[in-house]
Amino acid sequence: MSRQMVRPGGRSARVQASVHTAVRELASEVGRDALTVPMIAQRAGVTPSTIYRRWGDLQELLSDVAVERLRPETTPGDHGALPSDLTAWAEQFLDEMSSPVGRAYIRDALLGDPDGGNAGQCSAYAAEQIDVILTRASERGEKGPDVETVIDHVVAPLMYRILFRPDGLDTAYARRLVTAVLDPTGR
Repeated sequence: MSRQMVRPGGRSARVQASVHTAVRELASEVGRDALTVPMIAQRAGVTPSTIYRRWGDLQELLSDVAVERLRPETTPGDHGALPSDLTAWAEQFLDEMSSPVGRAYIRDALLGDPDGGNAGQCSAYAAEQIDVILTRASERGEKGPDVETVIDHVVAPLMYRILFRPDGLDTAYARRLVTAVLDPTGR
């Protein structure tokens, strides 16, 4: 899928914003499964051909909206120490991604993603957040793992469980993953 770079304030950005808003409003009004491109176009004040030209099809549009909705809105909290920062982030990540809305966005992001770009963007969001936490810890003189290690040992198992084995998934599981990645020797 070829995503254009948009100029803030340009027509392209306005079209994207109005179409994204229309998708979110209509999904809450009629349900996601009832959405059609003509319905979205009418609400957004654009032609269906504008949507097809920019997004290709409904699934790619829903995927684009989902990726935008999965973007974290805030910087990870600073709780004064790496274990508490990473634990708080992992608990919030689990809470948001395992909610019915989060799971629907994950599915949409991946379904309309033939080239893997949306999955990569979602992964980049998590990596950026973890990098903030690890950089902050390093500046305080704390030693910690690198971003990829946290992705492999915290984010990957959480995502697997959210998508495939959600039963019994709770914040205690997220805390155990963080504890294990920060102290691999188990001391």
